[in-house]
Amino acid sequence: MDFRHTAEQDAVRSAVERICAGFDDAYWTERDRDGRFPAELHGALARDGWLGICMPEEYGGAGLGITEAAIMMQAISESGAGMTGASAVHMNIFGLNPVVVFGTEAQKRRMLPPLIAGAERACFAVTEPNTGLDTTQLRTRAERRGDRYLVNGQKVWISTAQVAEKILILARTTPVEEVRRRTEGLSLFYTTLDRSRVEVREIEKMGRKAVDSNQLFIDSLEVPVEDRIGEEGRGFDYILHGLNPERILIAAEALGLGYAALRRATGYAKERVVFGRPIGQNQAIQHPLAENWMELEAAQLMVMKAAWSYDQGLPCGAAANAAKYLAAEAGFKACQQAVMTHGGFGYAREYQVERYLREVMIPRIAPVSPQLILCFIAEKVLGLPKSY
Repeated sequence: MDFRHTAEQDAVRSAVERICAGFDDAYWTERDRDGRFPAELHGALARDGWLGICMPEEYGGAGLGITEAAIMMQAISESGAGMTGASAVHMNIFGLNPVVVFGTEAQKRRMLPPLIAGAERACFAVTEPNTGLDTTQLRTRAERRGDRYLVNGQKVWISTAQVAEKILILARTTPVEEVRRRTEGLSLFYTTLDRSRVEVREIEKMGRKAVDSNQLFIDSLEVPVEDRIGEEGRGFDYILHGLNPERILIAAEALGLGYAALRRATGYAKERVVFGRPIGQNQAIQHPLAENWMELEAAQLMVMKAAWSYDQGLPCGAAANAAKYLAAEAGFKACQQAVMTHGGFGYAREYQVERYLREVMIPRIAPVSPQLILCFIAEKVLGLPKSY
């Protein structure tokens, strides 16, 4: 069993690290202050072809796997860009997987190249204010009117909607009371975000200010039939194909942030002298940081196992969910310990670790809560009764 990265995977990490090196702490501090989308990083990654790392080569992508994408996303986050940098390109990596798998040839040629080239940005609209993670209860409706659908409803926590030109949206085309199973009757669309029909209202939040989160109010958005992905009513099945890759990538991003925090904390512990000795000489400082390293390393093994399983076409639901849980918890603990290692200076923006702590809450909460992951593992792996 070989745990080493391949030469190609090492080359991916090195190339992405070189790009990220052009965006220093000052850049990310400024984005955290002014909230401007990190278009420069997005553009740099697009120019070198990284936005299509998992996309087929015939549409301009690199044709690599989720393993390579996870390595890339960890490198972005670990560079100090954190969730701000990772989230700026996150949607590009996994979001249009339903188009790749279920789209027609015409849709792939129309939809994928502009996203890969960075000419278009997309947002992913599933979650709604009153349904949370119960996707089967979505209330946004898409009613067929000839060669078009009229979409009405609300979405919430939709990232990058302030800057996106396109939207991947899940809406109900058949009322829930008219279907045999609640998962039926939902349809998936990839279409133009018409701002005359969609009000995008930004949500102020504690971190990752430069990558906006929004509530969407949709009023009679016209969607051509040719923008529907796959069959009508099977959208829920289609988005399931993107859930495991998303969990794997979120886990990799949490790992990157955890490693960045650990690097900051150990560097500070070596340099900070109190009572005539570096604080890193004290076991009360050493032991928590050593524990952080072990937890991050263990979580990374699960992330790589989940990514490898997905790329091999093997079942990976349990591994992907476990990876997301373990990486998010390990990343959070490392970021928290980095602040505590810095003491009072950990609360100062200058040292970056307070930003890391604010941002690491994202992979801990989204796209699925740690509690629901525990429920999933209990039911699907251990065979315990469903608890919700």
